[in-house]
Amino acid sequence: MDHEFFMNMAIDEAQKAALEDEVPVGAVLTDETGQVIAAAHNRTISLCDPTAHAEILALRQAAKSMNNYRLPGVFIYTTIEPCMMCMAAMVHARVSLLVFGARDTKWGAAGSLYNFCADSRLNHRISVISGVCENECRDMITDFFRAKRRKTIANG
Repeated sequence: MDHEFFMNMAIDEAQKAALEDEVPVGAVLTDETGQVIAAAHNRTISLCDPTAHAEILALRQAAKSMNNYRLPGVFIYTTIEPCMMCMAAMVHARVSLLVFGARDTKWGAAGSLYNFCADSRLNHRISVISGVCENECRDMITDFFRAKRRKTIANG
């Protein structure tokens, strides 16, 4: 499977979020053959919904598309390491593989802060590949927040 190809699709989704002044995170879900099932970007602000992370929105689309809340054999590509909420949803959905770009040392639940993927106390474990298109993913979110801080200081 060409992980960079699908990560670039997730990056395209993240760029859509940035254009909407949302935190630039994108997610793409595929089946094991590489067929895209769902794609989404952060929409917490526009939907006034704290759960409207890219991963959650894409999981919802995929479940609806597959007519099943369980998503075995599904791969998820996301630009930033998922948070606890998103990782818990992936575990519940039985996602098979998580591929992410940049680590999130403040919120990451796939190895940085917590490791939901490998926790033997949970009933499902998710394989993980990290660092795909890492620099581009990290730079996109860093640049977004740097610009937000500059704007806040300028409007002081």
